[in-house]
Amino acid sequence: MDSPRAESLVELHDLSFGYGDRLILDGISLTVPRGKVTALMGASGGGKTTVLRLIGGQVRAQQGALLFDGQDVGRLDQAGLYAARRRMGMLFQFGALFTDLSVFDNVAFPLREHTDLSESLIRDVVLMKLNAVGLRGARDLMPSEVSGGMARRVALARAIALDPELVMYDEPFAGLDPISLGTAARLIRQLNDTMGLTSIVVSHDLDETFHIADQVIVLANGKIAAQGTPDEVRHSSDPLVHQFVNALPDGPVRFHYPGASVAQDFGLGRGEAP
Repeated sequence: MDSPRAESLVELHDLSFGYGDRLILDGISLTVPRGKVTALMGASGGGKTTVLRLIGGQVRAQQGALLFDGQDVGRLDQAGLYAARRRMGMLFQFGALFTDLSVFDNVAFPLREHTDLSESLIRDVVLMKLNAVGLRGARDLMPSEVSGGMARRVALARAIALDPELVMYDEPFAGLDPISLGTAARLIRQLNDTMGLTSIVVSHDLDETFHIADQVIVLANGKIAAQGTPDEVRHSSDPLVHQFVNALPDGPVRFHYPGASVAQDFGLGRGEAP
């Protein structure tokens, strides 16, 4: 009898990671539930994209474990890591399309690299994925011929080409106009639900992200500052989370970079002219 699948697809257990002496993540633990949209948020440099890189095995934790469907990604050999990655899709910031390939060939690329499907079957899959993001008619265009919002949707079609279980989005709303942004957010939610995906969204866009997310995790200073539903995080009493969700210029994250006082810099108090 098969054992039941765990409710969480991704788990971080007491995980620490840093670059040299700079600690980015300091003993954090979190879970990403299957079938849900989890948002990773927080100030720039808080480790959000680093979490995505750890899940994909691009970097490995110095302490703790990162489990993908029960497997410790940091302990996988090359074959095991490649097998895990084939179950993941990634939408990079600004899309990262291959500029010399057409829209069609961008979406077909992972199918040609990782499957033995015939070209006729690849054509059918590509057109289905492009149709899902509303761009079947743009199949023959080059990346230079599509708008930023369309490029992001092409990248999304490429990310789901292999029918992954997990899709990771790194700033999917950056640089988009309000119409394209709303379209991208709606697609993330719809594709997650209709395809039975699990999604992790790294974003700074509060309104759209809170609207589509089931769970929000706010990272700050290497720790988890808040975790819960969008409504729970929005009403958090934590000063840093309050500053973040209300876009306040000053708080735990200071407007002024630490340095000498104004009096010291300008020689005030020593009888000198300011």
